[in-house]
This record gives sequence, C-alpha cells and structure tokens, in this order.
Amino acid sequence: MEPQLEVAISIGIMAWNEERAIVPMLRSLFAQTLFAELARHSLNCEIVCIANGCTDRTPEVATEVFDRQMREHPFRKYFNCRVANLPERGKLNAWNKFVHSISSPAAQFLLFMDADILLHKPDTLWKLVEALRKNVSANITVGIPRKDLSFKAKLSWRERLSLQASQITSSASAQLCAQLYCIRASVARNIYLPKDLGACEDGFIKQVVCTDFLTNPASAERICRVIGAEHTFEAYTSPAAIVKNQKRQIIGQTVVHLLVDDYLKSLPLTERQNLAVTVREKDGNDPLWLKTLIRHHLQKTRFFWRLYPGLIAHRFKTLSKLPSGELLKCLPAALAGSIASFVACWMAYRTLKAGSTDYWPRALREGLSQNERHHVLGVQTNSS
Repeated sequence: MEPQLEVAISIGIMAWNEERAIVPMLRSLFAQTLFAELARHSLNCEIVCIANGCTDRTPEVATEVFDRQMREHPFRKYFNCRVANLPERGKLNAWNKFVHSISSPAAQFLLFMDADILLHKPDTLWKLVEALRKNVSANITVGIPRKDLSFKAKLSWRERLSLQASQITSSASAQLCAQLYCIRASVARNIYLPKDLGACEDGFIKQVVCTDFLTNPASAERICRVIGAEHTFEAYTSPAAIVKNQKRQIIGQTVVHLLVDDYLKSLPLTERQNLAVTVREKDGNDPLWLKTLIRHHLQKTRFFWRLYPGLIAHRFKTLSKLPSGELLKCLPAALAGSIASFVACWMAYRTLKAGSTDYWPRALREGLSQNERHHVLGVQTNSS
C-alpha cells in the first residue's frame, strides 16, 4: 500500500442551491494544472463542497461528479473529495465550519471558491497557491475576477457600464473578492465570522488580515494580486438586481465598519491577537451582541446615507486613481453606481432598522447559457 500523502491544500466550495451551475464549475476545477503540480511536488489536497441549506440537488450532483473524478482523473491519487451537507443556510456559518472543523488540520493553505464561477485559466489555482508559498509578506492571494460580459463581442449600454464599474473597483489596492481566494490556514483559523456580520465576509477578512488582527496600521501587501490567475462570474445587469446587490453589500459594510473601525479596536491586545476565540465567545455568551451594536449605531445615525464614512463618495475616490483617459471613460459608471448606492442605502437603512442583517436575495440573473459556458471553458482549453 502506498503511503498516504499529507493534505497541503484544502479547497472549500461554498454552495447554496447551485444544482445547475456546479457541474460546469467542477469541470473547470478538475481541468486545473493544480493536480499535475501536486503530483510533481508529492503533495495532496482535499476538495470539500460545503452545501449549506440547499433545497435542490446540489449535494447529490456534487457527489456524482466527485465520485467520477476519483475514479477517472489522471491525478486521482493526489486528491480526495467529499460533500459536507450543512442543514443551516448561510455562507458565514459555512465558512466557520469549513475553517474550524471540516478542513484538514494539516492543510497549510485554504482555497475558497463559490460554486457558480468558472476557472477559465487552467493554472489559476496553482498560481494562487505558489504565490502564497513564495511571498512571505502576503497572507492572502487573489486573482482577477472577470465578468462573463468581457467575453462578449457586442455589448449593450448596460453591459458597458457594468464593465466600467469593474474597472473602477479593480483600481483600488488590496481588493479581496470572496468568490475565489487562497489564505494561509494559520491566519484563517484565527478568524471567526460573527453570525450577524451580513454579506460582507470579504470586507471583514480583508480588514483583520491587512491590520495583522487590528494590531498594526493597514498594509496592502498582506493581500497579493496574482497576474494570470482569473475566474469568470456572471454579472448583474438589471437595475433591480444591481440595487439589491448594493443593498446587501451596504448592510455588510456597515457592520464591518462598526466592528473594525470602532468596537474590536477598543478590545485589549490579547483579545485582538486571539480574534477567533474572542468573537466565538461573544457569539456564544450573547447572541445579540452585534445587533445591539448596530441598534446603537442607528440611533446615532441621523441620515441613511451616513451608515459608514464615504458610502456615496468612495466610487469617485477610487475613480480618481485611474489615468485621465480611463477616468473620463468610466465616469458614467461611477455616476450610475452612486445613484444605485443612494437608493440601496435607503433600503439597507430600513432593513437594519428592522433588526435584520441576514439579507441575501437570490441573484436576479439569467444564468450563463450553455453556449456561453462552452465559450468560457473553451478559453481555458485554448490557453492550456
């Protein structure tokens, strides 16, 4: 019997009712050069689909694909797969479970993936891992998220605005996209996401990682963007979907502001250095502690557009970092985005006033057609 290789990488796939999207995503995952690199370095990895509160066949579909890959994949000796079927819906709980109890304790790196993305560059995952192995200053590596629209030959005005908005966002430093990133396991295991954090786990993770758990000034080098590592996701294009997505983000960013800029920084140094223990104990001792903070914040916030500093103006601050030619080109997207943020801010304020942070609407997107998926995956095949 061959000796069992120690797990070096644990891949967590976050899935909520992704029965239709998860098959092409897994197809792109198992086409990655990561597995050949694992074999070359005599390493192993585990792949876990964390199905949280699914009411469709996502767990069964993922299990079928996993079983087939563990029989047929040319590098099947270097990975194992399983589905963790959690009854409770919610990405925050799924993240905590994966980091603190599901992933292998031996793993050095944790790779997080959403179940509805596509990996159109075949070496994306290995590049993320290898960059983290070599860059001692970084604790997280990220690639470049690409909207599916960027593969289209002809774009509508809405689609052009959407791509311009992405260009504005990408000009900011230390961007963390929760759809795909790699993090040192030792760092992730000192993070515990509060249950009422809202849908901005990437904002919270970014802040605590870049400040060395709120003990130092923010350092952008803690998050390393890896050139050549990319993934595709389906863009929001309808006004209703855009506003709802903005509302979701504003709720989360409001909570992150309260935690990072105010409450957690006031804690003793030892509590910040052991942040996972601190937050887990607060959730256990007083399940309403964070909602109490939010309620007090809203009592002091007279205007809904002041939920956190720079809510409306942040796009224009980011826009100003672009070269003058690109700035003028992206100005319409910044204006449209600010209007959407203003409307979404009012909606977020009302939802927070009602005592709710768990706002995660089902995406109002049409879904990538079969031809579009073949095209994106064809980009991967042609570049390999």
